[in-house]
Amino acid sequence: MNERVIRGGRVLTAAGMGNCDVHIIDGRIADVGVGLAVAPAVEEIDATGMLVLPGVVDAHVHFNEPGRAHWEGFATGSDALAAGGATTFVDMPLNANPPAIDRASFLRKRAAGEASSVLDFALWGGLIPSNLDRLEELAECGAVGFKAFMIDSGVDDFPCVDGETLRRGMKIAARLRLPVAVHAEDAERIAEATREVAATGRSDARAWLDSRPAESEIEAVRRVIDLAGETGCSLHIVHVSCPEAVALVIQARSRGLDVTCEACPHHLLWNESVAIERGTIAKCAPPLRDEARRAGLWQALIEGDIDCIGSDHSPAPPEMKVGGDWFAAWGGIMGCQHGFLLVLDAVLSKCPDRLPLVWERMSSRPARRMGIDYCKGSIATGQDADVVLVSSGPERLIESSELLYRHKISPYTGTKIRSRVARSLLRDGGIGRTSGAGGGRFIPRKAV
Repeated sequence: MNERVIRGGRVLTAAGMGNCDVHIIDGRIADVGVGLAVAPAVEEIDATGMLVLPGVVDAHVHFNEPGRAHWEGFATGSDALAAGGATTFVDMPLNANPPAIDRASFLRKRAAGEASSVLDFALWGGLIPSNLDRLEELAECGAVGFKAFMIDSGVDDFPCVDGETLRRGMKIAARLRLPVAVHAEDAERIAEATREVAATGRSDARAWLDSRPAESEIEAVRRVIDLAGETGCSLHIVHVSCPEAVALVIQARSRGLDVTCEACPHHLLWNESVAIERGTIAKCAPPLRDEARRAGLWQALIEGDIDCIGSDHSPAPPEMKVGGDWFAAWGGIMGCQHGFLLVLDAVLSKCPDRLPLVWERMSSRPARRMGIDYCKGSIATGQDADVVLVSSGPERLIESSELLYRHKISPYTGTKIRSRVARSLLRDGGIGRTSGAGGGRFIPRKAV
């Protein structure tokens, strides 16, 4: 029997933060309480002075395997994510080649993850114009839901959907009782804004930011919420970047719609000045917003209006990220190793009483939304023993040498950080690559 107990830390449970012990037997949490009695031979983990937290469940990563592992891959991506406090992730269907849009491609992606990931994982299926007749088989494979783009995804093999295709797909998803995750930006508004910027001949950061106005996101969120109401589909808006979009989600919930939203660390922590200062390494879509919107998004988080925090880790080879042309550079943030810990730093410094609420948006809430909370996302009896011990030390600068990504670049390099993961447990042991194999397992969505 594999048995251990964690003692001395401040533990986050459904009851909040408290000083208690966590008893683990054979990879599952056997008990949580004060002064738990265990046999003398049981391994004791001293967590004195540390936070004992459920592992992050990152419901939005692009690890790009199979087919584009030279961009990242499950091995390096999961290593970096583990260092950032995660124990489980949900990989997006696009950027792999082929994307996960039918049974065969989904099973191929699952096999790649099982071979290389050090973390447990679930998978989104894709929703594109040509695969509406394949959504049911993706559901049978255990997909947590379906991802769709209302605007160009950036890769040719995962096209965006028009309004009618999205409506039909959402009707099917409603019948299957699975959520649809939507990248919500209005293609027509952005095309018009881009033409206006192009007429000036500019391709700098300000030009890019001006080409993706907040109004395009707000309008797209409004439209897809209307579709959710019409179809009865469960809707998840990914990477909201402005408080107006969150407000629309809140209004939809007040009308009884099943609508949730996710925010990313970079949108919560940074405003558009970071993009201008750091260059194309900080390009993302939607882009970083002005300070008033960033502050409003943070306020929405600590008030509990944002449901999940996901990294949207979207890597690419360096040659695709560098250069002065913002319209040519790849639009993705490489940030899963540090983003969650930086959000934790911000909470501890600004509003420590909101720590339970915010960390739940990184763990139990996304696990519940993805339908994997039967084993993931919380420190509770019967759950997988996915636990991270986090310590806080002197402020230091993030250095490129510590990055575990395939490509050692990130806009977080040079950022000040205090929190670090002192130890992680995934089920029955530590997380790490000791034999060349991954050790992660596929977690299907629970049946509904």
